[in-house]
Amino acid sequence: MSSNVDSTSIRTLSPLHRTVLISLGAASTAVGAFIAIPLPLSPVPIVLQNFFILLMALVLGPKMGTASVALYLLIGALGLPVFAGGKGGLAHFFGPTGGYLVGFLFSAWITGTLSILGAPHESGDRQRSAMNWKVPQKGQEQAKVRVQDAAAAAAGLLAVYLLGVPWLSYKLGIEVRKAIFVGFLPFLPGDLLKAAAAAALAPHVRKLFKKEFVPYEE
Repeated sequence: MSSNVDSTSIRTLSPLHRTVLISLGAASTAVGAFIAIPLPLSPVPIVLQNFFILLMALVLGPKMGTASVALYLLIGALGLPVFAGGKGGLAHFFGPTGGYLVGFLFSAWITGTLSILGAPHESGDRQRSAMNWKVPQKGQEQAKVRVQDAAAAAAGLLAVYLLGVPWLSYKLGIEVRKAIFVGFLPFLPGDLLKAAAAAALAPHVRKLFKKEFVPYEE
C-alpha cells in the first residue's frame, strides 16, 4: 500500500469512509453556525455555515457534499442547536431564514457539480468526485483549479440567495427590493471572501482527506 497522493490507481471509498466524511462535513457546518455576527438592519446574521458548506462541497463533490448538508439540516430539524445562534427545530424552516437553510442544499450541489467539470481524475475512475482528482503539480494547473473552485463557490452562494431572499420577502411581508437590501447586499462582501477562502483551502483539504481516508494501492 502506498500513501502517495499522486497514485494513478484508486479504490472506491468504502461506505464507512463516506459516512465519516459526510459526518465531518455536517459537524463543521454546525460549528460554523455558532460563529454568528448579528446585523442591526437585518434578521439574517453573518455566519460561517456557508463557508464550510462551500468547502465541503468543493472537497467531497456534489453527492457527498449535499449529503453532509442534508444531515446537518436533519439534525437541526430534530431540535439540536446547530443553526445560527445555537438554535434548532423544524420551525426555523418556516421562519424568515428558512429559504436560506433550504438553499444550502442547492448550494452544495451546484458548487460540487461545477467544481468537478473537466477536472483531471484518476485513470479508470468511474466516480466523478473531487475526492478522486489527480493533484495538480504545476503552478498553472493549480491556478486553474483554484479559479474553477472560486467560480463554483460563487455560484453556490448565489443559489442560497435565490431561495433565501424571496422567502424572506414573503415571511416579512416586504418588497423583494427591500429584502435584497436587508438579506443579500449586507452579506455580499463577506460571502465573496468566504468563497475565495474556500477555494484557496479546498486543494489542501483534498490532499489531507485523500491521504487520510482514500485507500491507495500500488
